Amino acid sequence: MKVGVVYATPARQSWLNIDVPDGSTVKDAIERSGILRQFPEIDLETQKVGIFGKATALDAVVEEGARIEIYRPITADPKTVRRRPREGAAS
Repeated sequence: MKVGVVYATPARQSWLNIDVPDGSTVKDAIERSGILRQFPEIDLETQKVGIFGKATALDAVVEEGARIEIYRPITADPKTVRRRPREGAAS
């Protein structure tokens, strides 16, 4: 069955479409995709994953057409970061 595995950094993004056997887990698909070689900074022990924007476990079984997403850790607390003015906004 076909699934997608996606990951993005501020500078680069990758969307890999792969075939996995029926009964494959999220972790199986991620490992099979080769994305961990492209982005060695990915740490599945600490980073969250999801399917179509909904958080899920690494041992969840994937379905045909699933888009598996690997989420980057939050690097700034949105509650304390000063809101930047939008480009073109009047001051």
